[in-house]
Amino acid sequence: MEAQKQYFKRRAQLAEALSLAKDAAEMERFLVDLCTPSELRALSERWYVAKLLDKGEMSYRDINAATGVSTTTIGRVARFLKEEPHQGYRVVLDRLKALKNDR
Repeated sequence: MEAQKQYFKRRAQLAEALSLAKDAAEMERFLVDLCTPSELRALSERWYVAKLLDKGEMSYRDINAATGVSTTTIGRVARFLKEEPHQGYRVVLDRLKALKNDR
């Protein structure tokens, strides 16, 4: 139980640290320091898959063929994009769309 409390506390602290980046370049520098190359690759692949799924123009198989990302990962991203209560992908995708519309 204590380990789980610590995990959630550390996760919240990480989220707070991530929110302090002033711009994308600063965030990228932080992520490069924080993550291993394979962790960063996995995160960037999931984000790319989320954007492709949000467009709705490609099947899981098409995304797999175009990116090399496993269909298991694609399915997981799709589930979090559409079904899970966190809606983290949705919030950021919608904000990016709003930014593009404002430009």
